[in-house]
Amino acid sequence: MSPVKIRAHVFITGRVQGVFFRTETSREAKRHGVNGWVRNLPDGKVEAVFEGEEQNVKKVIEFCRCGPPGAKITGIDILWEDYIGEFRNFEIRHGYRF
Repeated sequence: MSPVKIRAHVFITGRVQGVFFRTETSREAKRHGVNGWVRNLPDGKVEAVFEGEEQNVKKVIEFCRCGPPGAKITGIDILWEDYIGEFRNFEIRHGYRF
């Protein structure tokens, strides 16, 4: 039986900008073979989409609950979406275009 693949759309609140959150999240996602993206939002949050094997996506989400040194997480919202498989890698996105 092949591993279950999932997709999570995540919004992280707190001191998450200016602390290398996107860089470290990207590193963590790549380490676990998770695809998707991460970006800063104009309201000070970080937004990310993770796709991959369930256990690996959950490991990256656990990282996001603490973040890198200097981060202070005050909230995390997770929207579980249908797995699409639209990403081939993990990238840091710049700008706020939707």
